[in-house]
Amino acid sequence: MNDTINAILFDLDGTLLDSNMDVFLPHYFKMLTARVAHILPPEKFIAHLIQATDVMIANDGRATNEAVFADAFYPLVGQPREKVEPIFKDFYANDFPALRQHTRRKPEARQVVQRAFDLGCDVVIATNPVFPAIAIEQRLEWAGVADFSYHLVTTYENSRAAKPSLLYYEHIVGEIGQRAEACLMVGDEDMDMVAAHLGCLTFLVPGPRTALAPTTPQPTYRGTLADLWARFQEWEVSHG
Repeated sequence: MNDTINAILFDLDGTLLDSNMDVFLPHYFKMLTARVAHILPPEKFIAHLIQATDVMIANDGRATNEAVFADAFYPLVGQPREKVEPIFKDFYANDFPALRQHTRRKPEARQVVQRAFDLGCDVVIATNPVFPAIAIEQRLEWAGVADFSYHLVTTYENSRAAKPSLLYYEHIVGEIGQRAEACLMVGDEDMDMVAAHLGCLTFLVPGPRTALAPTTPQPTYRGTLADLWARFQEWEVSHG
């Protein structure tokens, strides 16, 4: 790896954590709807949740993702935020942990993250910030990488854009004070690899949801997390 890299951005789901969203999300929706069934029928709740999430993903930076979601969601369900939000918080604290069974650790994940820190890079968890911090912190724990001092972990509370918007990556680059060209985005999906449009280097970890759009630049690198770790080893030699 001969490029000058000062920051490494890691996607979480499908990259550091083996969690196929096509499997995970149906279980997530089933558990969450059960908690709000006394307020809204499941099919209506899911429809409103998806609609508000789509509005959040299209956030143009005017407010945090949390605020954009709330402004869209609570009017749709016709219930005050003060009534529904405590249910969500209780769900994430007490029910969400059970979803761990639908994920698996990647043995190489911790080694790769540790090496990124050892190399002196700014390390960012660049997971799509459509979940609250409590859910992201739990998934970091499931991946075995929760105890690192990350420069930034994107959550819906601290982010004003979402993947695949380039504004999401612009905000990260600005927050950590780096040039895009000095950042490496590691991920498994098109919405990770689009960071190349901003000038970021990219490392594709192919998985079940890997399907790059024709307009997305080819990844700078590709391979498994073990391949990335090996590149980090070479990088230490060539840059040491």
